[in-house]
Amino acid sequence: QVQLVESGGGLVQAGGSLRLSCAASGRTFSTYTMGWFRQAPGKERELVAAISWSGGDRYYEDSVKGRFTISRDNAKNTVYLQMNSLKPEDTAVYYCAAGWARNWPPPEYEYDYWGQGTQVTVSS
Repeated sequence: QVQLVESGGGLVQAGGSLRLSCAASGRTFSTYTMGWFRQAPGKERELVAAISWSGGDRYYEDSVKGRFTISRDNAKNTVYLQMNSLKPEDTAVYYCAAGWARNWPPPEYEYDYWGQGTQVTVSS
């Protein structure tokens, strides 16, 4: 069982940066694949980035590649999403999720635990 709490969202101008954090509590955090999802109003929730349990495998959705970086610190039970060069179309509620996955990138159903979400708003 893992509990996830996101922080770091807020309002930023286009071109700015934010770093999202997701702090985990519970058992065996280091064995889970971690993902960041986002959902904008009227749109389907989508996978933004994922990182394997070891940190050796990373996935990025095409629209954020080169701008966002996912990382994890297993000693701190925390996963991060560094977001640079933000665009208005990045505006969404961002969720972190954890799962024990066999596929890469893991499909959404392989994530078993979810945070409450944090709002990111990018103004033009």
